Amino acid sequence: MVYSEAVDQDTQAQARMLRALGHPIRLGIVDHLSRRPETCACDFTDFFEVSQPTISEHLRTLREAGIVVTRRRGNQICYSLANGPHSELSDLLGHLLSTLGTRAAS
Repeated sequence: MVYSEAVDQDTQAQARMLRALGHPIRLGIVDHLSRRPETCACDFTDFFEVSQPTISEHLRTLREAGIVVTRRRGNQICYSLANGPHSELSDLLGHLLSTLGTRAAS
């Protein structure tokens, strides 16, 4: 089987999400949004002490991976976690961790 045949669209989407979460600031943004949805982009600059363009780039990566969604409030753009991908990631990570645990116990 060729690699491209073995990797379906779901697997590619999961890989995009994992890559998006692979940066400390992006992971921190997701953690922050899990506790405080509807956070405006400008609020992240103070929280992470990085520039607005840096935050915008990280938010774009998370949005393109389907992890966050936006909503315009006046002239601000607010971010929240998307509803769909979290269960997919949870299932994937649960499966991988159980497989690794089984191999480690052998």
